[in-house]
Amino acid sequence: MAATPIAVVTGASSGIGAATARTLASEGFRVVLTARRKDRIEALAAELTDAGHQATAYALDVTDRAAVDEFATAFRSLAVLVNNAGGALGADPVATGDPADWRQMYETNVIGTLNVTQALLPALTASGDGTIVILSSTAALSSYEGGGGYVAAKHGEHVLAETLRLEIVGAPVRVIEVAPGMVRTEEFATTRFRGDTEKAAKVYAGVDAPLTAEDVADTIGWAVTRPSHVNIDLLVVRPRAQASNTKVHRTL
Repeated sequence: MAATPIAVVTGASSGIGAATARTLASEGFRVVLTARRKDRIEALAAELTDAGHQATAYALDVTDRAAVDEFATAFRSLAVLVNNAGGALGADPVATGDPADWRQMYETNVIGTLNVTQALLPALTASGDGTIVILSSTAALSSYEGGGGYVAAKHGEHVLAETLRLEIVGAPVRVIEVAPGMVRTEEFATTRFRGDTEKAAKVYAGVDAPLTAEDVADTIGWAVTRPSHVNIDLLVVRPRAQASNTKVHRTL
């Protein structure tokens, strides 16, 4: 009897990460949930286990390379890695943006993804059929005012995915990039605006049906479960009301 394939999801404590864990669990993967907030991922692991799935929680800061390397020792073989941990801080113009915010976004989105990918690539390769998913953003593909630091970080993540795909071609590992547009989750915009719920609400004001975390998780689940020879290089997903990063239909 074949072993249950394992999927690691970073940033699984909320939003897209938590939704992706639920989706992959329903697809038959044993999911390993990682995030800094241990209580959140333990609650999600319990929820999935109670529903008859296989799930394990592991508290992890993806920017801590020593901790990531220690985590990776648990895996001899790995089917899927979903690099979801990341996020945005601030919406200041380049001229006045806080370098500390830029540095934190780069560390989390780019170096965090690099750390986990490097550490788990041997196990993904050893599986004979591994898949790496990198959650970037439409910010990885085009700029917008007030987004300089986040755009720069997500561009870095996009190039990481593109370069890795070139470098490991021929290995039994796919590299998939999913780039969501406007997604309304419980924390993304609130975190970006440092808890200012009024500013966060304005991001989605008048927009008919922004994407949900479940919408993005559904696309990840679909991409990961394509036949092994099919690689979804880049999947851009937006709500119908959004034509670009700067063109959104609002009814106000």
